[in-house]
Amino acid sequence: MNDGKSNQLDSADDPFGKLPEHLLIEIFIRIPVSGWAQISCVKKQWANLFRGECLWQTALIRTYPSASHAKRWPGPIPRGLSKRRYIALYISKHILALDGEIDEIVGHTYLFLKEQLEISILPPPSGILHGTIIDQFIACGKSRDKAHELASQIWLAVLDNLEENEHTFLLLKRLALEGDVFLPYPYSRSYKVQWKVYEKLFTDFRDCFDRVDYHDLLASAKSKFQPIPSSWLGY
Repeated sequence: MNDGKSNQLDSADDPFGKLPEHLLIEIFIRIPVSGWAQISCVKKQWANLFRGECLWQTALIRTYPSASHAKRWPGPIPRGLSKRRYIALYISKHILALDGEIDEIVGHTYLFLKEQLEISILPPPSGILHGTIIDQFIACGKSRDKAHELASQIWLAVLDNLEENEHTFLLLKRLALEGDVFLPYPYSRSYKVQWKVYEKLFTDFRDCFDRVDYHDLLASAKSKFQPIPSSWLGY
């Protein structure tokens, strides 16, 4: 009984417990994004705020004012609600950092590719994913050269941010051993992206190979790149 009364008193004395939700939102969006996950675990009410649309819509308008004027774009990759839009803009600014330019569609494309590679049990072939990204950028008015450049940057960023686990190891092996299909520019896969796949396999996942896998992938690498780094050699 005493514990119950104590909790009631603590709740009554808690100044945050008396604040309306719109003021809580104004406070939370002024806290660095890195602290949001921790805040959402403090109280069920706060967790509900972070799951709702209102907080993310407010954060979107406050942090990226121009986003409220952005029109929906054509193409296969959707825009989504405020939370996804906020995350996409954050990625465009902080992960891709395209010469200081913030481009929402770039962030959405990053999310699309990362989700396809990480969540899917059997992701579509990389050629299909790459083609979808190229089509999206061209539909948004990007030139063929710019579409190819952006697609390559997104692939490299996603590959760098994949979790190091068995799923990623199997995914990278699959990407490395995919048959080379001739596709016209800009739908052809970037040399840098192909190199990154092998580089991660032979460095980050070196201990995951068995002897057969290693020699198969090394032979595949030698057929595509000459010379290959000495760090890739030796099982």
